[in-house]
Formats: sequence, structure tokens, C-alpha cells
Amino acid sequence: MFSGLSFTVAQGEGLLLEGPNGTGKTSLLRILAGFGAIEQGALELKGADEELTIGQRAHYLGHQNALKLALSVEENLTFWANFMGQSVSSSTIADHLGAFNLESLSSYSAGLLSAGQKRRLALSRLELVSRPIWLLDEPSVGLDTASCALLADAMSRHMAAGGLLIASTHTDLGLTFKNKVNLGDLGGRAT
Repeated sequence: MFSGLSFTVAQGEGLLLEGPNGTGKTSLLRILAGFGAIEQGALELKGADEELTIGQRAHYLGHQNALKLALSVEENLTFWANFMGQSVSSSTIADHLGAFNLESLSSYSAGLLSAGQKRRLALSRLELVSRPIWLLDEPSVGLDTASCALLADAMSRHMAAGGLLIASTHTDLGLTFKNKVNLGDLGGRAT
């Protein structure tokens, strides 16, 4: 799948994964999240409690938004907070809905939302429960220009607070990444 891949991302930094479709961006993010195994080599997270894996410290946002369509927008965020072991108040939920301009939709069923609104709802859980690592697979898919700016702000806040960000994209995310890996340059295709 990958050969000759090596990268380091420090606290407060981001890594941008680039490359054509099929070069392994999603596969790499899934491996980092703990959804797949590596055949050889190692993944290390230095300076952290060694009892937790990278995946246990991370938010993973893939191509699917992982929403419960029968639940309301507010109920979805409450579900995810509880699932990740955090109790949240209605006012905290409202604050996070506001970060992605969803407050007027709080009582709507997630199944009634547009694709962009569903993506914004999925993104709003990133800051709801603090996790030091964000693994984002094409996070701007379905977003309009204003929502892309909100995403860029959220990613900037995360890194400014010392968080680590690894994102894949085919489009400009509105940030400058010091670290980039083009998986297409490794000469292989994901299998």
C-alpha cells in the first residue's frame, strides 16, 4: 500500500495529505485512526500517555458524516458528546451549533438537512469534545465558501491550542501547511 512513507507532525502543527484519488489518503487516515493495521514500520505518539492509542486521542471525520438521521441536530451533538464520555449542557450545544451556523436548525431532523448542513453538523462535534488530534478526510466536501472559512477557523483554533491536524484534500482548505505529503509522489496506488 505505502512504501517509503515517513512524516512527523509536532504539537500545534498540521500535515496536509495530497495526491490523486486512489493513492491512499483515506487508507492512511484510517490506519492512523486505528481502523487498519500497518504491515511494517511504526506509528509513534511521543510525549503522551502511552496507554491510549492515536485513535483514542483523535477525532476522525471521514467521507461519511456519522449522523443519526432520525435525531435532531441538537440530539446528534448530544449523542456524540455522550458517546465520547462527556456530558454537555444545552447552552454548550448551542455554542457549538453557532460555530457552524446551525443554531436555527437545532430542532430539525438531521435527515432533512442538505449535504452541506450535514457536513457542518459533523464538523461541529470536533470542538464539542476536546481531542488533541484531528484526522480529517476531505473535510470541505459539500461546503460552500462561507462554511469553508468556518472550517479553516476551527482548524486554526485547534492548532493554536496545541492540537495536531492531519487532513487530506483536493482543494484549498484556507490554511498554509508547513508539512505536506503527496502520496502520488510515492509512485503507488492504494489497494
